[in-house]
Amino acid sequence: MQHNRSWISLIGSCLLMALGAAFAFAIIVAAGSAALAGRQASDDPQLTSPAAPQTVPGGFYEGMVTDSRCGARHSKNSRLGSAECARQCVRQGSTYVLVDGNRRYKFVGSEETLAKFAGQRIRISGARQGETIQVSSAVSLF
Repeated sequence: MQHNRSWISLIGSCLLMALGAAFAFAIIVAAGSAALAGRQASDDPQLTSPAAPQTVPGGFYEGMVTDSRCGARHSKNSRLGSAECARQCVRQGSTYVLVDGNRRYKFVGSEETLAKFAGQRIRISGARQGETIQVSSAVSLF
């Protein structure tokens, strides 16, 4: 009987230590996640400043010229390439946008100039206000 009780107490103490270690690990991970989220929020001026968007003069922006409807993913069922799809969507009421990763910037500038860069990676020079870029110049990166 004494032999069985020692096994039960050994298993119970091991179980308690494992639960304690798991709880401590969960606290460490939660604290690290909260600290990282707080740091990212303070580094992003759009998250910390609810004021009106400020103009950023003379910046350079790189990305793909596409349309506001399709974005970076044009319809795979379409027989059109990405450039012609973007041009067709703009003819149907969309606007040209610059897609850079998860960001989209609207353009203010000559639509004919932007149409020739549709479907291409470009570098834009211009002033940005919020999510809109006043295009000064554009150069293809191909």
